[in-house]
Amino acid sequence: MEAAGRGLFITLEGGDGVGKSTQAALLEEWLTSRGRRVVRTREPGGTEAGVEIREIVLHHRGDIAPRAEALLYAADRAHHVATLVRPALDRGDIVLQDRYIDSSVAYQGAGRVLDPVEVRDLSLWAAEGLLPDLTILLDLDETTARARLDGARTRYDRLEAERSDFHARVRAAYLELAAAEPERFLVVDASRPVDEIAAEIRARLDDRV
Repeated sequence: MEAAGRGLFITLEGGDGVGKSTQAALLEEWLTSRGRRVVRTREPGGTEAGVEIREIVLHHRGDIAPRAEALLYAADRAHHVATLVRPALDRGDIVLQDRYIDSSVAYQGAGRVLDPVEVRDLSLWAAEGLLPDLTILLDLDETTARARLDGARTRYDRLEAERSDFHARVRAAYLELAAAEPERFLVVDASRPVDEIAAEIRARLDDRV
């Protein structure tokens, strides 16, 4: 598989409510303070086309067939990588992204009970083989994560609203992915204080930026 080019490609993964947005903001601030140009983005929704796809997959009323859902995420990813991520990496920027291929494997593969290998292969085809240099997995049990969401949200998207067994499968899938690629993943206990988590992430990146 192809790794990132002259820049650095960092993704944040984990279930809903684990604190990805908080850590992304802190990491962006730290990287910028070190003189690095940072492109912060997300999937789905990192481009204008992606915003439209995000509305369909997360807020569409009624069911979406699991394979159709996986294909919509892959379509977003293909456009996002081609028009935003690769150009930024080619410029030497750091791309800091909320969710990527591992989310599809966890949510559409394990969560929707599709074949995770097929989902991963579809995503890799869409992204032309691009894998992150580092994937930060914020790990938190689904009950605690749900409690955090309940305290912060008034509107839940289609995935956030799924039952606890769905989110348990998602978490297990993430941990399996991390165990299979320990050189790419940094698994962080997301129940710890925010500043401790941020310090652990910075320590992993200190000699790379």
